[in-house]
Amino acid sequence: MSARPLSRPELRRYSRALLVPEWLDAGAQERVRSAHVLVVGAGGLGSPVVASLAGAGVGTLTVADDDRVDLSNLHRQTLYATPDVGRPKAEVAAARAQAINPHVQVRVAPRVTPGTLPGLLTGVTLVVDATDNFAARYLIADTCAAQGREWIWGAASGTSGMVSVFGPHAGLRDVFPEPGDDLSCDEAGVLGPVPALTGQLMALEALKVLGGVGEPLRGRLWTFDALSGRARTLTLRPPGGPGVL
Repeated sequence: MSARPLSRPELRRYSRALLVPEWLDAGAQERVRSAHVLVVGAGGLGSPVVASLAGAGVGTLTVADDDRVDLSNLHRQTLYATPDVGRPKAEVAAARAQAINPHVQVRVAPRVTPGTLPGLLTGVTLVVDATDNFAARYLIADTCAAQGREWIWGAASGTSGMVSVFGPHAGLRDVFPEPGDDLSCDEAGVLGPVPALTGQLMALEALKVLGGVGEPLRGRLWTFDALSGRARTLTLRPPGGPGVL
């Protein structure tokens, strides 16, 4: 069954993306419109992911985060403003995403737990892990791995960021077998543009996977250091191998 043609308002809204030959030739916009993405985490990483995926026209966007906006979030969590302090992040993020693009169905999900995550994944095309704590990261990784799913993963702290597309080819536990002792942004600090840049790349990887274009970071780990401006892409060993090459 062929995808429903884009409407005139959609053609106008996505006109600049449709000028990209690879995007147009792959029918990527229609693929993205038919997708359902679950974004877990609406903080420093999740803010740019939610905004970019809404703007790109993902058909259904579910935002899961049980935190509330704090004043200390505002230097990096770009979906929020001072009047939002104290409000639930997922609700604010969903409202902003809906304001960005009324063609997108935006939903708010409950806290991700071992009991709720399997149900949240029903009907979901792709998961984006934009969390900032090890328990959630490994829960998402193990659940997606058990279901044979791909998911977008990213992390940012201090002055560095990392992004990969995990799945049957390589997953979080193949790179980091067990939770480490890295500090969170609340503990180690972070420069505002670092999670913003990392989250934007996560959104781009999600669009590449959904649209069937380019070479997503499957089996590769992108890293960068903000202070030096250097970025590297590391090749991951296959499942069962000792980390990265």
